[in-house]
Amino acid sequence: MATFLHRVGRWAFRRRGTVVLAWVAVLAAVFLGASSASEASEDSSSLPGIESQQAFDLINERFPGAEADGAEARIVFVAEHGRQVTSAAGRSAITELVQAVADGPQVADAASPFDTNAVSKDKSTAYATITYKVAGDDLADASKTDLTKAVEQARDAGLTVEVGGSALETEAAQGLGEVLGVLVAAVVLLITFGSLAAAGLPLLTAILGVSISLAGITALSSAFGFSSTVGELAMMLGLAVGIDYSLFVVSRYREERAKGHQPQEATALAVGTAGSAVVFAGLTVIIALLGLSVIGVPMLSKMGIGSAGAVMVGVLIALTAVPALLGFWPNAVLSRRDRKGGRRSRTKILSLVGRTRTADTTTKAPRGVRWAQFVVRRPLPVLLLSVIGLGALAVPSLDLRMGMPGDEAKSTATTERRAYDALAEGFGLGFNGPLTVVIDVKEAKDPQAAVTAVSNKLAGTKGVVSVSPARFNEAKDTAVIAAVPSTAPTSRQTQDLVHTIRSERSAVESSTGADFKVTGTTALNIDVGQKMQDALIPYLAVVVGLAFLLLALVFRSILVPLKAALGFLLSVGAALGAIVTVFQQGHGAGLFGVDETGPIMSTMPIFLVGIVFGLAMDYQVFLVSRIREAHIHGEGPDQAIVTGFRHSAQVVGAAALIMMAVFGGFMTGGESLVKMVGFGLASAVFFDAFVVRMAFVPAVLALLGKRAWWLPRWLDRLMPRVDVEGEALTQQVSAPIDLPADDPRASMTV
Repeated sequence: MATFLHRVGRWAFRRRGTVVLAWVAVLAAVFLGASSASEASEDSSSLPGIESQQAFDLINERFPGAEADGAEARIVFVAEHGRQVTSAAGRSAITELVQAVADGPQVADAASPFDTNAVSKDKSTAYATITYKVAGDDLADASKTDLTKAVEQARDAGLTVEVGGSALETEAAQGLGEVLGVLVAAVVLLITFGSLAAAGLPLLTAILGVSISLAGITALSSAFGFSSTVGELAMMLGLAVGIDYSLFVVSRYREERAKGHQPQEATALAVGTAGSAVVFAGLTVIIALLGLSVIGVPMLSKMGIGSAGAVMVGVLIALTAVPALLGFWPNAVLSRRDRKGGRRSRTKILSLVGRTRTADTTTKAPRGVRWAQFVVRRPLPVLLLSVIGLGALAVPSLDLRMGMPGDEAKSTATTERRAYDALAEGFGLGFNGPLTVVIDVKEAKDPQAAVTAVSNKLAGTKGVVSVSPARFNEAKDTAVIAAVPSTAPTSRQTQDLVHTIRSERSAVESSTGADFKVTGTTALNIDVGQKMQDALIPYLAVVVGLAFLLLALVFRSILVPLKAALGFLLSVGAALGAIVTVFQQGHGAGLFGVDETGPIMSTMPIFLVGIVFGLAMDYQVFLVSRIREAHIHGEGPDQAIVTGFRHSAQVVGAAALIMMAVFGGFMTGGESLVKMVGFGLASAVFFDAFVVRMAFVPAVLALLGKRAWWLPRWLDRLMPRVDVEGEALTQQVSAPIDLPADDPRASMTV
């Protein structure tokens, strides 16, 4: 591997013009494809294998022309204090609104509160339900405009009017997001490298990769059904790994130049060594993302595929575009001191790479070296502190409650949240999450009696406060009723109620011949949460198992991949605990602008496991490969750890800060779910990079000593050899030539 990538780096350096033009051509081609691509239809609601989806499908089949997941607007009317919505003025304003909206071409039904008894007992609150023939994403601007005008007219009549539902869903306020992440990344890179060119190169190549990935996803959106969410995740990951991978290569290039290698050879060595780590780190990320397909949720599968493509583009750019750009500006990426001072003396070079100690090395050792020396002296206390600390942070995750927060989690500045609060106050907490029960009476002898029996059974169930009249389809073989719980949609009691209703199905079917299924937004969120929870362990097994095999191949060890997996589980557990603490329990929620706590997004644990596992392996491969490189070159276990930290601690720390900045930038947006994702990923990267990789990993390696690199002989013979550390290159590459600082060959670009 290292030898092949060495040739790739040399070729890209020498053919730099061709390589850059090729990437520009790729960028132009995908942008051309994106500009002519048709818009993809959103299919995120398709969740095969769960009861809620089966019920939606049954409604669409038996009630043609009315989509079960069509857009809905629930218009809430609240009279001024001491007045009633049933007054002559209030009744007139509400009736005019319903009539104005009902004539819209996309409107399936407009139900007045006075016809459906949708008025609170104290007559202070009422609501009208407007259902549409199409989903919210397909709702025409004209339909939205008609609804908005009608609402404004009702407000002018003296009523407080708020709109919930998906028809006029408020766009979340956009934060600084990627811009903030890029700015912080630029500062971190500038501090790390001390050179504008060295800081700008990773940013430039990362932006190139993200542009190609986003344009490619847009071009393929119609064919593969990629939604905007796929592009958002691909952008977030592509930006993070793109910067990191280029950072690894540029850092190794500077190191090889400091050893005295000429620009072309330094580039080839950087791609052959750091590039090997990039390839295998990228493979672990891709494995983790493609592993989302095992869950069986099409939306997650597409997000995984799109993001994996973005990571692959980042790897290819790091291996080809970065060395090509180094060929154009071989000295610009060096620090100002190195550019001005020329090459250092051989003694000073060797002291920098840790191969000798002379009187010249009187400067204080880097922080990474001092920390590594501390860990190898006291590995057991460091190990215990890191494990206990992360374990304590993970404890709140035992109280993890998954769901899909709705309007109750939005800011009170949105009309959806105000509509939610008004309905809860006027009709009860459970009114915002009614359960839709679809009754199939095709096999029943008396369909009407069967539906009545199901309705009575629901009405008598503890936790149900009301049941609506049944609505039959034209064939009279299917009916739909709504059951209103007494508790909030995201509460554990409502979840138990759904399970209770479903547990009574067999008894009802045997007595009436009718079959029923429970759906609606509340039941759908419960089913999705259960599906994610059931899929978490198989997903972990697939991802961790494949990555274990890959890391065993890279490091030719059994214990090192095992240590990596255990450390990852610690960091993910701590990150989940932090998410539960802030977003579910509410501790410190105000610091992150979280208006309302509630269940953790159902897909969050899966995302956290998949994305963070892949990203954590970046640090694992880059850090441990440098330790193993020193070990196979003859250094003892403890000294190899110190040497590995000398070369990689600063780069890994900078890479982690960059990822945290990119992920943390998404916390500046207005959407609570986006904040949750950004917070979770940023905290997981922090725990993994600065606790697991910087404390747990060196402590375990120090305790294991040479046993860390143990591999059974029979397995050693079976496994192919992958030279990630570049051991073969030391046999091929001649030692750097010492040239005086004023020799023009010292900076020649071959």
